[in-house]
Amino acid sequence: MKPRTLLTTSLTSIAVIALAGSSVAQAPARGSAAKGATRTPSFEVDATLAQLMKGTLYPASNVVFAAQGESPADVPPEKDPSAALNPLASAYGKWQAVENAGLAMTEVANLLLLPGRKCSNGKPVPIDNPDWTKFVQGLRGAGLAAYKAAQSKNQDNILMAADTLTTACANCHDKYREKTNLADRCQ
Repeated sequence: MKPRTLLTTSLTSIAVIALAGSSVAQAPARGSAAKGATRTPSFEVDATLAQLMKGTLYPASNVVFAAQGESPADVPPEKDPSAALNPLASAYGKWQAVENAGLAMTEVANLLLLPGRKCSNGKPVPIDNPDWTKFVQGLRGAGLAAYKAAQSKNQDNILMAADTLTTACANCHDKYREKTNLADRCQ
């Protein structure tokens, strides 16, 4: 088979598979949904606030903070970038790692507003408090600032974004986390 024919055949096969997949995905649902009823998606909350913070925001913010000291462009890749422990030296490293960290923080802000999440002391996350929503929006803004700073590949912009992130974290921590007694957190 000629290379051009092979390419045409491959593209045709991909198109057929894509169309077949989309027709299945767009088939009307059976039961009540087929009669016009809509289904509201349900979300399960499995992590406590502390677990979510430690598993997502802590590592993502550390990528931004690390970028303050050394330009991500200057971080050499690990010998095996796919197994790198340092995100800046990974297969998705350098400035892309900072962009990804900024977007991760932006998206995790949505998770901080889901009902049902508990603090590590068992109390519900105060999502109904106006200041909680304000602080979460501050985090979201800080994540977007980090993303845009990384896109600019400008060290001064990273310094400003890191300062914005520090402020966003401190606003919430000062009110909800920095308590001598664990039972007083999230109030």
